[in-house]
Amino acid sequence: MSRNQTIALDAMGGDFGPEVVVPAAHLALKELGQGSLHFIFYGDEHKINVHLKKNPELEAVSTVHHTDKVISSSEKPSVALRTGRDSSMRLAIEAVKNGEADGIVSAGNTGALMATAKMLLKCMPGIHRPAIASVFPTKQGKTIMLDLGANITCDSEILVQFAVLGAVYARAVGGTPNPSVGLLNVGSENMKGHDQVRAAAAVLSSVDFPGKFYGFVEGNDIPMGTVDVVVTDGFTGNIALKVAEGVGGLMGGYLKEALHSSPLAKLGGLLAFRALKQVKERMDARFYNGGMFLGLNGICVKSHGGMDAFGFSRAILVAANLVDNGYNERVAHEIEQLMSQESFFSGLDSRSSEDS
Repeated sequence: MSRNQTIALDAMGGDFGPEVVVPAAHLALKELGQGSLHFIFYGDEHKINVHLKKNPELEAVSTVHHTDKVISSSEKPSVALRTGRDSSMRLAIEAVKNGEADGIVSAGNTGALMATAKMLLKCMPGIHRPAIASVFPTKQGKTIMLDLGANITCDSEILVQFAVLGAVYARAVGGTPNPSVGLLNVGSENMKGHDQVRAAAAVLSSVDFPGKFYGFVEGNDIPMGTVDVVVTDGFTGNIALKVAEGVGGLMGGYLKEALHSSPLAKLGGLLAFRALKQVKERMDARFYNGGMFLGLNGICVKSHGGMDAFGFSRAILVAANLVDNGYNERVAHEIEQLMSQESFFSGLDSRSSEDS
C-alpha cells in the first residue's frame, strides 16, 4: 500500500450491519498494516461504537458519522434516490464525491447503490455506462467478468468500453500484463450472436487497447479460465453469475450428503480431509467478494449482503487495491487512447450502416 487511504463504509448495509462491517474493517487493517487505512463509518453511532471499542487499533484510525436513516434491501432505486438523502449509503458515497474518502464499500441494496453512485459520482469521461464486475475462480486461476447486472442491454460501443474497463483492472489490480479478453456468445464462430456482439468483436479486433482480443467465448469457457476477462451485457452476465452460484451450492450439498451417507463414506471423508479443505478454500465465495462498479468517477465496491466479516474485508481490500493502483487514472488514459483511433469509429460506423 503506497499511501494512507480513507475508505467510507456504509455500516448499516447488508444483513448484519455494524456487527460485520466493523470487524471486517479491523481484518482489512490487520492485513495491510497500521497506518495504511483510515475508515469513516456511516450509520447508527451507538451500534457502531459497541463494536469499534472492541478494537482499539481500529478505533484509532476511524471516524463515525451518525445517521439513523437506512436504505432497506427492498427499496426501489427511484425511491432511494428521492428519500435516502441522509441515509448511511448516500452519505458514504457523498464522501467520495467530496474528496473526503478515496472509495466506498457497501453491502446494501445493489440497485440503490448503483443508482445513487451513478447520480453522485457520474461516469468517467468517455464512459457511457458503469458496469458491475467481479472475479470468478477458474481452472486457470481467476477471471474477471462484466457486466453482472447494471445494464440489461448494451450496444457495441458499450461492450468495447467494458472490454477496456475489464482489461485495465486485470492489468492494474490482477497483475496480468497483457490480459486476454473474450466476448460471451452462443458460439465461437464469427457469424454467431446478435449484431451488437459481432460489431463489438469487429472493433476489438482492429483497435489497440490494454489487452489482446481472444474472440468469442461460451459459457463453459468461464470456469475453464479460457480468457482473463469475459465481457457481456448485464442480463446475460447476471444469469451466468446466479447459475454459477447455484451450481456451486448444489455441488457442495451433494458432496456433503455423499460424505455422510454411510460409515465408510465418513471414514473416506476423514482421510481426504486436507484435500477437501483445499477445494473448499478455492471455491469459498468469501475470497471473491466485492463487486466493482467500474466506469464511475470514483471507487465504489458492492459486498454481498450476507457476507461475514472475513468476506466483507475482502471487499474493502478490493476498494483499497483499486485506489492504490490508480485504476480510474489508467482507465481515463486508455479510453482517451481508444477514442483517438480511427478504426474505433470506423467499426462503429459500419455497425450503424448495417443496422440501418
